[in-house]
Amino acid sequence: MVALAALALSVLWYVLRGVGYLWKPAARVVGQLAPWTVKLRAWVLSAPATFVYIALFTMGTFVQKTAPPRLIDLLVKVDSTNLHRLSDDPATVLVTSAVWVADRGSGLSMYIAVFATVVAWAERRYGTPRLILIAISAHVLGSLCTARVERWAIDTGRAPEKLIRATDVGVSYIMVGCCAAAVLIMWGWVRLVGIAVMVMVVVVPVLTSRTVWDLGHLFATLFGLGAALLVRSAGPLREPPPLTEPWGRGVRGAARPREDEPV
Repeated sequence: MVALAALALSVLWYVLRGVGYLWKPAARVVGQLAPWTVKLRAWVLSAPATFVYIALFTMGTFVQKTAPPRLIDLLVKVDSTNLHRLSDDPATVLVTSAVWVADRGSGLSMYIAVFATVVAWAERRYGTPRLILIAISAHVLGSLCTARVERWAIDTGRAPEKLIRATDVGVSYIMVGCCAAAVLIMWGWVRLVGIAVMVMVVVVPVLTSRTVWDLGHLFATLFGLGAALLVRSAGPLREPPPLTEPWGRGVRGAARPREDEPV
């Protein structure tokens, strides 16, 4: 729903801008809304990796929602980071498994919201290359450690043999790893809230549910945090650009930059 609403609002905005060239009331509305849309556009452009990834897993979810369920179950199993697929084609499944949202797209709105706010903010501060490294570390190393625990559990009789072909896909490893990196550079009460949320979302389920997938989220969080500590040592955090830019060109009724403003 969030993705569809965002798409509908984007289309509506550009339609309104087009009408603004011909109808003054529409142009005045564009002028009133332009400061907000400029900030939103600047926010998206300042975190390209995050929003490209949002687009990828959102498209994957639309496929899940519209394709035949049996086909989706087959595709998800093929792209799962279970023991069978990791031993067969590890490089491919570690990439493709990150495009699917688990449970047939359940929780898509939550994932979009977290990535578009917390993870995007982290990318603005760390920079795109360093955030990508954090995300890869959380997903790849978290998946491999989870697989290692699965193998141990099966070999010791603590888990059934069918776990070898279990479904394990989703964007959550990348999300929790990047969120841990974001909390690391927060400050004051915001950091305390971030730590409390991470404990509730990642640590508590390990102690209560005790599933291998909950443990996987903990691994991803720790590897994301560790990668963030390493990349911070490579240089200072970025000072992100302000969320403003010249706007309103070519639309009657929209505000324009002052003559002394740089273009």
